[in-house]
Amino acid sequence: MAAKILDGKRLSATIEQELQERVRVLKSAGHTPILATILVGSDPASATYVRMKGNACQRVGMESLRIELPSETTTETLLSNIAGLNANPDVHGILLQHPVPEQIDERSCFDAIDLGKDVDGVTCLGFGKMSMGESVYGSATPAGIMTLLDRYEIPLKGKHAVVVGRSPILGKPMAMMLLNAHATVTICHSRTQGLEQIVAQGDIVVGAVGRPELIKGAWIKPGAVVIDAGYHPGGIGDVELSVAKNHCSAYTPVPGGVGPMTIATLIEQCVSAAEAYYGMGN
Repeated sequence: MAAKILDGKRLSATIEQELQERVRVLKSAGHTPILATILVGSDPASATYVRMKGNACQRVGMESLRIELPSETTTETLLSNIAGLNANPDVHGILLQHPVPEQIDERSCFDAIDLGKDVDGVTCLGFGKMSMGESVYGSATPAGIMTLLDRYEIPLKGKHAVVVGRSPILGKPMAMMLLNAHATVTICHSRTQGLEQIVAQGDIVVGAVGRPELIKGAWIKPGAVVIDAGYHPGGIGDVELSVAKNHCSAYTPVPGGVGPMTIATLIEQCVSAAEAYYGMGN
């Protein structure tokens, strides 16, 4: 039997259709959700990501407020901009595009974002609340992966999930979300000894390490579910999907798997934040 493709591009389009109705209800009451995006510097990839998020806002009927700062921006200046957005009642979500120039204390700036507007799920407080099972906006990429697994009815309870990667906005929150969904979770990284043997135990394998095809397809056990959160030049991910897809039960394509779900989740969480602010949520 051919492996099931977990089509994030198609699912994100469905989610956007659902969001259009929620935004319509908000706007009928005189409220337009607004996502503020902050781009520091002129990195072309970051500029592309910000533009894609702005386009997604437009598709669902939201508005976006784009803040562009020069590459020589200081931490203090960035913090001042974030404080202004925190205080702006018309802004419901704040996205600080990663990475920022090296002279900026990125963690301090992330943590300065108001928790109620942290729709990208980047604050330490948000991570802590999520890890403890509290209601909070999750880090967008792992939260998008969880939505993908849920909508495709991939069972998690009691399964062994192997997460390869430990970044604060992907690997670590991914592991906590899977743990909260009653999976048994092993966290690995590029320095893990015996990585091949650990990956081979995974019922669900998440590639989130940021190295092209570090996870070999032959390591994936037959019937496992493969989530590839990596994207590298040439359209390859962190997993050797060309081999893995021949014997896994389901996988996310690269591109078109995890990436679209990240943006859809960011937009959905911004709509939720607007609904919460105006007392119109479920």
